[in-house]
Amino acid sequence: MPNNIKNKNIVIGVCGGIAAYKSIELLRLLQKRGANVRVIMTHNAKAFVGPLTFEALSGRSVCTSLFEKGEDVSIKHIQWANEADAVIIAPATANIIGKLANGLADDALSTFMLAVKSPVILCPSMNTNMYENRAVQRNLDVLEADGYHIVEPGEGELACGTSGAGRLPEPAYIVDRLLNRLAPKDLKGKRVLVTAGPTRENIDPVRFISNPSSGRMGYAVARAAEFRGAKVVLIAGPTNLPDPVNIDVVKVRTAGDMALAVFDHMDDSDIIIKVAAVSDYRPKERAERKIKKQKDEIVLPLQKTQDILKEVGMRKKDRVLVGFAAETEDLEKNAGKKLFEKNLDIIVGNLVNQPRSGFGTDTNKVILFYKDGTKEDLPEMEKDAVAHILLDRILRACC
Repeated sequence: MPNNIKNKNIVIGVCGGIAAYKSIELLRLLQKRGANVRVIMTHNAKAFVGPLTFEALSGRSVCTSLFEKGEDVSIKHIQWANEADAVIIAPATANIIGKLANGLADDALSTFMLAVKSPVILCPSMNTNMYENRAVQRNLDVLEADGYHIVEPGEGELACGTSGAGRLPEPAYIVDRLLNRLAPKDLKGKRVLVTAGPTRENIDPVRFISNPSSGRMGYAVARAAEFRGAKVVLIAGPTNLPDPVNIDVVKVRTAGDMALAVFDHMDDSDIIIKVAAVSDYRPKERAERKIKKQKDEIVLPLQKTQDILKEVGMRKKDRVLVGFAAETEDLEKNAGKKLFEKNLDIIVGNLVNQPRSGFGTDTNKVILFYKDGTKEDLPEMEKDAVAHILLDRILRACC
């Protein structure tokens, strides 16, 4: 389900703006996910990017006029509209925004849009003063009320020399919002709390105890929940991942920090999914200064950190609680014990010493263990796919 555009017909509308070059990368990203991509360009767009570029990359003809030569061109825009599973207009100029808001159709793109019934992602891009103009904002309000999904432009230095709102978002962001738009909203109204990444327990100012968790699995779960309409809080240990879109991200460092953040947010949550790899031990004492390399051996006394998952399990009430078990052996035994002792509804177990499974990988090979004693062995798949299947099972078994 995460790649919900595979084999889908996606039409990109390209308007005449300097950001038109970004639509090339947008096309490539959509194709990478298996989408069938067609392109419709306005006359002015051809001044920035040639149709041949899109034709070469998409392997399909590009529509630039209602009156092109060739078979059935007079109805091409109607056929494409009927076949489209989604439409993205990027960049969307003030001109096309005004046309769409007022039902005007005087070129191939605007005429095509009047026949479209599939979801539309509109990505405004223009000079800041133009974007902030009352007429443009009024037209955007009309389109949003009509069901268009408006992707707000970014801020920064623009090609015209001004600085402010008006930059076309990066293509990866646009694809992310398309995936969100097409996902089922079966978690709408639910509040989901997710933890992700490692924690770090300092030995001295320059050294710490941690683990190789990249945070990718937890971030995938948070993104999947947001796609499906949930209000998501992500409590994240130190990672190199960008903050997911439209998610409240709380950054923490230590197990103690994470415990405080989880307890602070759990009362406002319907579903809690603890993916983070929290340090089980921390140094009993933290050196205030760097420990110098003098002795051949040193003894580092450790003490247990708080068992966050167990504490949440004791307080869970009617909330859904999901945990993760990263093991190197006896997965079923260890995961089953954790499921029972920590009062979980589901536990996701995996062997982290297997290739392409666990820490730092894009894929995962997991087994879902349920509180009724059953289990489900999933094949190796992308972590995004694991995240969506987990949410499917939460809805089926617990909600």
